[in-house]
Amino acid sequence: MIKAVFYKKEDYLFGFSVKGHAGYDKAGKDIICSAVSTLVINTINSVEKLTDDRFVGENAESGDLKFKVVSEVSSETKLLINSLYLGLTNIEEEYGRNFVKVYIREV
Repeated sequence: MIKAVFYKKEDYLFGFSVKGHAGYDKAGKDIICSAVSTLVINTINSVEKLTDDRFVGENAESGDLKFKVVSEVSSETKLLINSLYLGLTNIEEEYGRNFVKVYIREV
C-alpha cells in the first residue's frame, strides 16, 4: 500500500511524504504506482522549474520520498501541492484504501 502524508500549517499544505508500493499488479505493470509516481515527480519538477521556492527533498532507493518547502510558500507552489493532493485522493477514491491512503498532518 502507498501512504501519502501531506504536511499542513495554518491553512496551507507545504510538503509531503510518499512511501510504499500499491501492490495492485506486479512491478512494471502496476498502474497505481505509475500514476502516483508521475503525479509526485511532476509536482516536484514543477515547483523546481516554475517557482523560486526553496525546498528539501529526500528520495530513498526503496522509493520512499519526502518533500518540504523551506522558504515562504508561494501561491504557485500551494496550487501545485493542492493539485497533487487532489490527484492522489482521486486515486484513493477510485481504487480504494487497500492501495493508496492519503492523510493530512498538521504541524
